[in-house]
Amino acid sequence: MSKYNASWRSAFSVYAQSKVLGMIFLGFSAGLPFSLISSTLSARLADEQISLSVIGYFSLVGIAYSIKVFWAPIVDRVSLPLLHKLLGKRRSWMLLAQAGIAAGLFGISAVDMHLHLHQVALLAVCVAFCSATQDIAIDAYRIEAVNPKYQGAMAAMYVFGYRLALLIAGAGVLYIAEYGSWKVAYQVMSSAMLVGIVTTLIISEPEHIADQRTKAIEEKVESALGVHKAVPIFSNFLKWFSDAVVSPFVEFFQRNGRAAIWILLLIAVYKISDIAMGVMAIPFYLDLGFSKKDIADVSKLFGFFMTIFGTSLGGIMIVRLGIMKPLLIGAILAAITNLLFALLASSQPSIALLAGVISIDNLSGGIAAASLIAYLSSLTNTAYTATQYALFSSLMTLPAKLIGSFSGDVAATYGYSAFFIYSAVIGLPAIFLVIFLMRSPVAVNTLRE
Repeated sequence: MSKYNASWRSAFSVYAQSKVLGMIFLGFSAGLPFSLISSTLSARLADEQISLSVIGYFSLVGIAYSIKVFWAPIVDRVSLPLLHKLLGKRRSWMLLAQAGIAAGLFGISAVDMHLHLHQVALLAVCVAFCSATQDIAIDAYRIEAVNPKYQGAMAAMYVFGYRLALLIAGAGVLYIAEYGSWKVAYQVMSSAMLVGIVTTLIISEPEHIADQRTKAIEEKVESALGVHKAVPIFSNFLKWFSDAVVSPFVEFFQRNGRAAIWILLLIAVYKISDIAMGVMAIPFYLDLGFSKKDIADVSKLFGFFMTIFGTSLGGIMIVRLGIMKPLLIGAILAAITNLLFALLASSQPSIALLAGVISIDNLSGGIAAASLIAYLSSLTNTAYTATQYALFSSLMTLPAKLIGSFSGDVAATYGYSAFFIYSAVIGLPAIFLVIFLMRSPVAVNTLRE
């Protein structure tokens, strides 16, 4: 009998589990600071009559999310004084990061933008760093708290909380600032981080089981790097670097063998089709003649609910079918929905058609997102959860963003219809790679139970 041979009714019941429901609040805690140091902060700077060039430079604080892989090994291996004994490895880092976010947001609320703009910039960098650190710890907790077949449901609840936080930190803050002040708005958001703090204190620390195979790998890597031959003053640092930074990569390639390259290639190309299309979505809607209100009403309203429905459906499919089949379905749907945008480009503008296409696109995007997160989670070794997942998540977006940067040139040169067909075609490698890995016993056997 298949390990995923569960009835659809039992698959739905996964959302009643306390650990799954808890991801809503952790997702909220993760999503809240993201807008507050990006689009919402840009709105505040503009409202304070700060120059556009300075506002543009403030966007650089978001780099922290792209380079978090560099300090993920520290989150994986360094024990925080006192907090580690009280809360454990994952929760201690979560709590420290959440406290840093709350303090940073409160600091931003209190600083005069015109007199101390550099302080606002430093506080924004602090919030971004703490937010990225919180992401590392939450991802590690999510992977370690349940087994792989529940990762889709964990991802769905995380996305729900994250999207809810984006609404509150976006539209909610603008309402508070309009009828109150920016100071009050950011103070309220600072207080809202209590959602994450309380959740961190309530949830239980995942169990960390010693892995003899991992220890053997670390000993081999230490020997290869000559750790024990190093000068005593450097040997401790070299040992930590070997175990925390080098060994996670060695372990991944050793565990996956020849399939490792194909797995990393799949991670790199899976979201290319979706991200390349997304870059041109809003300009496309505007060029079709839809108003900004039409776009906001349809894309935000339908987008929010259909994405949540899609990720929830993806979580159920993973419980029922396993990880690889929903991953394949998500890749196929991503390509097909891009063809629907090509149809929209060659049709008369219609709100009903726009709503239909956006609904299907967000539904398929939700299924693909839940499946990909579950797949990446299954690839990690719990000894290096934070480090390996941070590597996968960086690899997941970087190539897609680079290729997406050419989207404007393709659309301008060949037109929207040809562009959307192109964005569907570049999704084919992901489909073929999923099928290849599904048929590879080496790749399938590497997924954690």
